[in-house]
Amino acid sequence: MPDLNAKRMPVAVGPYRQSQPTCFNHMKMGFMMGYAVCTAAEVLLGTFSCLRIGMWGWELMGSIRKIMMQSGVIFSTFMAIRMGIQY
Repeated sequence: MPDLNAKRMPVAVGPYRQSQPTCFNHMKMGFMMGYAVCTAAEVLLGTFSCLRIGMWGWELMGSIRKIMMQSGVIFSTFMAIRMGIQY
């Protein structure tokens, strides 16, 4: 039976000694990805819900901005935790 350990290839390292992303980098990526996805979704959902209750003008823009920030931060925090656990 051949020795399987003798034929293993070395781990590839990118040019300029680049290494794999760390756990913190994974969590940053999860936070930014969650924030981008949730704010994009809340632009649509928040606009429709604010228009439905009769907001218009600067009141509409302020409400949408507040909804986007709140839901984006909440979802992105959970996404960062998930990416940290997955790592």
